[in-house]
Amino acid sequence: MEFMSGVTGSHLFNTIMVPVQVTIIFFTLYYFVLSMFGLFRRHEKKILTPEKSFALVASAYNEEAVIGQLVENLLKLDYPKELYDVFVVADNCTDKTALIAKEAGAIVHQRFNNEKRGKGYALEWLFHRIFKMEKQYDAVIIFDADNLVNQSFLTEMNSKLCQGHKIIQCYLDSKNPFDTWVTNAFSITFWLSNRMLQLARYNTGHLSNILGGTGMCIDTSVLKKIGWGATSLTEDLEFTMKALTYGIKTTWAHDAIVYDEKPLTFAQSWRQRKRWAIGQIDCAGRYLFPLLIKSFKERKIMYFDAAVHLFQPALTLIATFFMFVNMVSIIQPYYTHVFSVVMPWTGWQILSAFQLLYPVAALALDRLPWRAYLGLILYPVFIYSWIPICFLGFINRNEKEWSHTKHTRAIAIEEVEVRQKKVSTN
Repeated sequence: MEFMSGVTGSHLFNTIMVPVQVTIIFFTLYYFVLSMFGLFRRHEKKILTPEKSFALVASAYNEEAVIGQLVENLLKLDYPKELYDVFVVADNCTDKTALIAKEAGAIVHQRFNNEKRGKGYALEWLFHRIFKMEKQYDAVIIFDADNLVNQSFLTEMNSKLCQGHKIIQCYLDSKNPFDTWVTNAFSITFWLSNRMLQLARYNTGHLSNILGGTGMCIDTSVLKKIGWGATSLTEDLEFTMKALTYGIKTTWAHDAIVYDEKPLTFAQSWRQRKRWAIGQIDCAGRYLFPLLIKSFKERKIMYFDAAVHLFQPALTLIATFFMFVNMVSIIQPYYTHVFSVVMPWTGWQILSAFQLLYPVAALALDRLPWRAYLGLILYPVFIYSWIPICFLGFINRNEKEWSHTKHTRAIAIEEVEVRQKKVSTN
């Protein structure tokens, strides 16, 4: 008995499978070309004279284990002390976060609101308070409570602001990359993104970078003009897209580095990434089509690239669908195999090989230690776990409850610097 009549079956499956394959091919080639721009670094002329003033802000919910190290680190940066202050909003805290932050030298504001919970709401509340102060700042920089930063961080941000940039994202590194296989795999994901996506976008000179949740520098004139308003589960992505709708793009500071604590267990990483997936799908629903339309109206590729970024969860589901359908041999005669038409099998093998080499290239180009490469063994497990996470993200896309990641790794910046020195001397 035939699976389906030839003409009817071919027409039906081509209607579905041809667009699916074309979509996968387009995005594969798009990201392949984009990543090529991450293989080099453009020469940058830096302004080293301190000029801009900063409000360094951190939202903290029960972060007594790590908040002290962050504040102490920020107050010791290689930048004139009169040009920056450290603010901590202790958001609905029931521990000693506020006390520890104050004793470490931060200007602490305590907030209690059981209805509007989460980092986005806390930051918006704090921004309103800072803007009402007599002392005003040229920019705010947002950190997480578990962060540590390199000594030249503010010098790098000052340089970008003096060059006219309004929103800047820093390099996202890890302060505990070798604690567990999960922290190693998670760190590789960030190292790969830093080099092959963020730096690549910056190197094109035409694309906007994506804010990464921490180490985000925003000119106060932008915040006062368009407002913060980013209160979704992924406030960083939301503000990136919101700013783009106003024509304000984000740039990249490769030498300004934030070290954050990666989740120790797979369960913790699962919850965090599920929150990210829900937030990205939420943002895609609100910004994908407006940015896509804006890209064609204004003929600017940075809006198109932003829409492509927002489409990623959907792409994951489309690729997964194709993978499972392609495994059913009885269906294969009933649709046109666009892959074999567009590019011979050997061509796709070469492209797949490059995909596998991306993480290795990212680690090598940014001179990561040899232990980082061991994480590549289980890295595929971590990456493929994004498939069910994206499914759950779509199912729970209306969820608004903030999922807090508990931080316990109290590491001093000196420990991180020792590790970095070892890397640089190898």
